[in-house]
Amino acid sequence: MTAAGSLQRVCRLAWEPVLARARQAVVFLDAASAEALHWSCGGAGELLAAGALAVRALAAVSAAGARVVFVVSGGLRGGTASAVRGVLGRGAVRHCVLVAGGEEEGSSPAELEETLQRWMGEGGRAEVVLRGPPLLAPVSAELCLLPGLAALLPPLSGPGGPGPAEIGVGALPTELRAAVRALVEDLDAFLTAVGLREENFAVGPLSRVIAAELASYAPARNRRRMATNKASIVFVDRTLDLAGAVGHHGDNLAEKILSVLPKLPGHKTDVMVNMVELTALRTADETCSIIAPGCLAQPNDPAAKALWESFMNLKQKEAVMEARRHLVEAASRENLPIKMSMGRVTPEQLSSYIKLFKNNLKALENHCGLLQLVLATIQTLKHPQTSKWDNFLAFERLLLQTIGESEMPSVLNQLLPMIKPSNERTKDDYTCEDFLVLLVYMYSVVGEIKSGKELDATEEEVKAALVKAICVEPELSPLLQKITGCDSSLNLTSQKATDAVDGIFRSLGDIARARIHMKQFKSIHNPGSSTHQASYKPLLKQVVEEICNPDRPDPVDIEHMSSGLTDLLKTGFSMFMKVNRPHPGDHPLLIIFMVGGVTVSEVKMVKDLVASRKPGTQVKRALNIQFLCEQRLRKFVR
Repeated sequence: MTAAGSLQRVCRLAWEPVLARARQAVVFLDAASAEALHWSCGGAGELLAAGALAVRALAAVSAAGARVVFVVSGGLRGGTASAVRGVLGRGAVRHCVLVAGGEEEGSSPAELEETLQRWMGEGGRAEVVLRGPPLLAPVSAELCLLPGLAALLPPLSGPGGPGPAEIGVGALPTELRAAVRALVEDLDAFLTAVGLREENFAVGPLSRVIAAELASYAPARNRRRMATNKASIVFVDRTLDLAGAVGHHGDNLAEKILSVLPKLPGHKTDVMVNMVELTALRTADETCSIIAPGCLAQPNDPAAKALWESFMNLKQKEAVMEARRHLVEAASRENLPIKMSMGRVTPEQLSSYIKLFKNNLKALENHCGLLQLVLATIQTLKHPQTSKWDNFLAFERLLLQTIGESEMPSVLNQLLPMIKPSNERTKDDYTCEDFLVLLVYMYSVVGEIKSGKELDATEEEVKAALVKAICVEPELSPLLQKITGCDSSLNLTSQKATDAVDGIFRSLGDIARARIHMKQFKSIHNPGSSTHQASYKPLLKQVVEEICNPDRPDPVDIEHMSSGLTDLLKTGFSMFMKVNRPHPGDHPLLIIFMVGGVTVSEVKMVKDLVASRKPGTQVKRALNIQFLCEQRLRKFVR
């Protein structure tokens, strides 16, 4: 079985305990479980086909029948426990099944069953099922998400904060410590399901903690003794390179679709596709809620899956041509009167092809998944934010050149005149959110900044301009609401805006210092020369190039985390004798785990790089994808 086929099998395997118990039951899913089901099996239809009476979001106010099945991505704690208790407390449930991850700390399945029975009241029967693999969302053949750990993001270390070697799991905040342990359990369950024995490597402080925890995890040691297939897992902290998360370097259609279209309600990754064009409805409302939205996940439609893989792996021009080809072939199979035209593909041309399916219900049903992806393409190409993409890219390239030639105050001074309040902005000008993106990009690329009076004075000017612009925003975006703590511009005061902007600049300083402890990967900026332009050097690319280096030098910043005495002895003896230390390129399968998120462009970059440098290596990315905020930062794919 191929690696992609094995991954798809594991994703579906996690749902077998649920499907086996769904008959004549109302199934409740938390948001992360629903997202995993959406990408793995296509959504609620799979559960309904297995005999479920209904599929509902997990909420305490939900009505239930006599038999219910709860599917939760993590354990029975916090808001999840409150919602389950609320459903059971309504008195109608007589038999409940809880399908959860690993055992709760201090709670065995028998103890959980007693808790559920107590919440149901006398006569209730409870069953707790610990599933095997974690609930994964397979976005593509190489990219897999863990929706249940969407909030896991490496924290930024402040000035004088601890170095990588000083951080242990016990020093982490309670919530982050629980998330790390949950991740380790999920990864061990995943590796057990695919029968892998892994070597753990880390780049960055939180990655080091995670890799060390997985290496020393007792069930993982037992698994390694039994497993025969070998793999390397490299954990990388996203915060070491946020420029890759917010930049516009990639010419990729899937990335633009994920960046500009609105999110599907309750989802972190998939988007809403407006389906009105396939109906007789006429409305100017782009967010028309009368017609159910389409989406990108089409796991049960081979043609749509193939087209989505093209969107992920091809350049935008090639992907759009592929969309036209798929559409023309589908229309031809349905004997629709299509007129093939050559040359450049336009949104209008694709729309004219789409309309041929409009009044043919059989054709609509046969090619529904394909039509949703083509409509997503059309809406993305027409979106105002897409037209800004090239402007962002040009300005980022200018920043790269300026950073190489000037000090930080000069770079900030170039930005200052472009910060305009809403009543002075045109549609081509940058919004407050756009400037936050550019600032994150700039500070991440620059790295450690030499402090001084000139920098302090310039930053104060930029802060004042931002505060003024934010204070006159007629309506606060979700991001600005989160930053300022105000749900309306009416509640926003100058002091609140000032405090928020001060906090932003403290975080920008932490972003600039993120690589301060690194030696080999200290810079992600190539200053250029008289013959070459300055450029951005993605940290992930540097890591993969080091792994694929044919000379196989001992990695400096890619740290191996030993899993036992043998590894420790091997590492120790290598300091005095010629002993080969473990290397991430030792094994035929490479799993890159970006702690905090990855972009589609980075996924494609790694795939292409490995194919060119080390043809025999398969690459998988079991990733925790993290959306930081709305609009452009939504590209920072969990």
